[in-house]
Amino acid sequence: MKAILGEKLGMTQVFDDEARAIPVTVIKAGPCRVVQVKSEASDGYGAIQIAYRELPERKVNRPLSGHFASAGVPPHRHLVEVRVSDPDSYEVGQEISVADVLAKGGRADVAGVSKGKGFAGVIKRHNFAGQGASHGAHRIHRAPGSIGACATPSRVFKGLRLPGHMGAEKRTVLNLEVVDVDAARSLLLLKGAVPGARGAVVLVREAVKTRG
Repeated sequence: MKAILGEKLGMTQVFDDEARAIPVTVIKAGPCRVVQVKSEASDGYGAIQIAYRELPERKVNRPLSGHFASAGVPPHRHLVEVRVSDPDSYEVGQEISVADVLAKGGRADVAGVSKGKGFAGVIKRHNFAGQGASHGAHRIHRAPGSIGACATPSRVFKGLRLPGHMGAEKRTVLNLEVVDVDAARSLLLLKGAVPGARGAVVLVREAVKTRG
């Protein structure tokens, strides 16, 4: 599986050959450096460790500093392990660009942390319709209503949809179309939205469940 780390720059639109507007998310993908290669013989599985966004040496603790130094790679802020079927085709210190991972017309999966919404009620969090706003209803328009029976079962079942913390969770969007790849500027244009706020770090990989 090919993958690369990147930064979500925001959304815009582009026009295809038939002058149709296509909403796209712009991601600055890579370049990333290979810090470690894991093989079946040494680790029991095949994977590579990739790093993104260089950091000054003073901002990295000693264990990480030694880890990067042993690979001959400058310190980076983000470090992710990606499973691969052919670890022997990678070398420590190798640079991975967006053109090495995806091509125009392909499909991609994007994983990131969704926007945090704080504490939310059932209408915003679970799309409840709310209660009636007339006939004597008194300030319960956004309340969830009844949440259980009386004597039986004398409790509230686990998993009931109630108010609570919303957002700030890892989410993966599958099968996004790759509208364009700008290798010179390390830009990736994906059709549709991806999780996270502007500036969030996302993991972009080849689609694992390609339709068709």
